[in-house]
Amino acid sequence: MNKQWLVVGTAAAIVAAFVTGTLVFRDRSKQVVAQAAQTHTEALVRAHSPVYGNPAARVTIVEFFDPSCEACRAFYPVVKGIVNASFSQVRLVVRYAPLHRGSDRAVKILEAARQQSKYWEALEKALEAQPQWAAHDNPNPELIWDLIASTGLDVAKAKAAADSPDIDRLLKQDVADMKALKVDRTPGFFVNGTPLLDFGVPQLKALVDAALAKPKVP
Repeated sequence: MNKQWLVVGTAAAIVAAFVTGTLVFRDRSKQVVAQAAQTHTEALVRAHSPVYGNPAARVTIVEFFDPSCEACRAFYPVVKGIVNASFSQVRLVVRYAPLHRGSDRAVKILEAARQQSKYWEALEKALEAQPQWAAHDNPNPELIWDLIASTGLDVAKAKAAADSPDIDRLLKQDVADMKALKVDRTPGFFVNGTPLLDFGVPQLKALVDAALAKPKVP
């Protein structure tokens, strides 16, 4: 009997240690991300980044975004709704975190569309059809070209632009900033420089509301 209780007690201790260790790891990870945001403020927003909403809005949501990410697709209408309902007080700045295979190519296609002022139309069509081209085991981002042709895009011109050094440089900068800010999953959100450490729609809305509630700086 004593031996049995010893085994049970040992197992319980292992489980407790694992849970405690996991919580400590999470807390330390959150501290690392928060510290990175404070240390690398210049890495949050770049002049080349797409902006949705009022460019002069006093609250900025920075989203590190992967076109192939299902969660990014799910969050897109949520974030867009927050911006649209803010009476021009909130803007969205898109940064790229191409963590899935093929996502870097998808980013280049979207950026080529942006050069023809077709970015948001192209993005929404790509997200709508994400299951068709972004299968993680066999992605085919080239299918995006057919999806966005209906936006009035000059596809031939955009295909040439997608391979340009400027777009490649833009993507490399975003990846470097993603690493500096310790973003390792998508979507990764920052609201006026504060990282969203507890992931979820209510948590994001609460972080935005807290930023809006702060007195406006003259």
